[in-house]
Amino acid sequence: MKTRFSILMAALALAACSVGDTYVKPEAKPPAAWKNATTTAAWPSADWWRRFGSLRLDELMRQAQADNFDLAIAIAKVRQADAQASIAGAGLLPSLSGSAGATRSRGSMASSSLSSSSTRVAKPVYSSSYNTLASASYEVDFWGKNTATLASAEALAQASRFDQQTVMLTVQSSIANTYFEVLSLQERVRLARENIRNADSVLAVFRDRQQFGTATSLDVAQQESVVAGLRAATPPLEQQMRQDFNALAILTGRLPEELLLVPETLEAVSVPVVAAGLPSELLGRRPDVQSAEASLRSANADIAVARAAWFPSISLTGQGGFQSLDLAKMMTHAAMLWSVGPTLSVPIFDGGKIAGTVEQKRGRYEELAQTYRKAVASAFSDVENALIAVEKTAEEVEAQRVNEATAHRAFDIAQVQLQGGVADITSVLNTQKTLFAAQDSLTQARLAHLQAVVGLYKALGGGWAVAAP
Repeated sequence: MKTRFSILMAALALAACSVGDTYVKPEAKPPAAWKNATTTAAWPSADWWRRFGSLRLDELMRQAQADNFDLAIAIAKVRQADAQASIAGAGLLPSLSGSAGATRSRGSMASSSLSSSSTRVAKPVYSSSYNTLASASYEVDFWGKNTATLASAEALAQASRFDQQTVMLTVQSSIANTYFEVLSLQERVRLARENIRNADSVLAVFRDRQQFGTATSLDVAQQESVVAGLRAATPPLEQQMRQDFNALAILTGRLPEELLLVPETLEAVSVPVVAAGLPSELLGRRPDVQSAEASLRSANADIAVARAAWFPSISLTGQGGFQSLDLAKMMTHAAMLWSVGPTLSVPIFDGGKIAGTVEQKRGRYEELAQTYRKAVASAFSDVENALIAVEKTAEEVEAQRVNEATAHRAFDIAQVQLQGGVADITSVLNTQKTLFAAQDSLTQARLAHLQAVVGLYKALGGGWAVAAP
């Protein structure tokens, strides 16, 4: 008995051993500075969209945080991952169960020898049995298998939380981009209608001149073609604007008819200046990178779980309680019963199943290691690309402003000359087309600049950052 106890104590002493490799985070050296921005320690705030100065955008964000479908799905996945971690942690604790029962039985009269050889009527035999039992079992975590299983599940739960934040950031940037596109399309539709009115005015002048013989039917037909072209360009813009309204409704968790929104003008939206922060801090502010790293930690723990299957496992089981045929004697010392003992399980031959599982887990780890490295490289690249986009779209806006002002001045001169009978048909038509194209291009440039700023916020991880331990 003493020898058995010594063996058991030795087994318990080895319970902290682990066959897994210590997790080492892959090296990810950040650049010393951004190539396309001045290094600064500033970072966006959590409510970064407020810097655009749009109350309507603020309301859309609030609605999305409460009712967005994708975000609700991500939250449900977090609950599942937390529950799975709780399940995995159960293997580190003993399992206890209790039972109680009572049995009343009647013996068969036909099985008695007296029933066939004696004239005396046999009587049935009744008996009762009562029991209360408690059972316990515990698997000694010799090689750290259960600890590694819990570590894997906890890492996946963390990854699920990071994924939720990634979904949140994606939803927020999608709402901002879609709302700005609505404003842009609204402006382009307004410009198209204004240009149609201008074209109609020019057409009226030509028709008047045709009556006096100073304009030909060809002049009128050409201007009618311009008016028709402008009218044909408007429905596609209106279609896209209405479809973007529907997209905003879905992003805020509503049916299209439930979204009540009166957009503002594109010029009313402020264009914030975004500080890029320090490159060394970027990885801690990107939830997608953190998710990739958490998945890698989980895969590393899975290797330890797979390796542990090669080694013996020991479980301690015990049972105790009372069993009696007489309920009155149920809880007495005579009715007591118990049993306790270890169970040893050793793999001998499995046809390569364990080796295959270990190799599969190693391959999965290498896959996720490359996924993490790619996420890191993509994070730095995203910021650099976003910085370039912000810079160049700002330059484009300024250039288009100059272009629009020049085109407007040329069109005003052409209209004056047309009314004075100086300008010919070619000059009027050309300046008219140029003005409309310049105004439309300026609106699209403003949209591109706003969306580039949103893209920079997203590349920087919004205002999210890993919570301090």
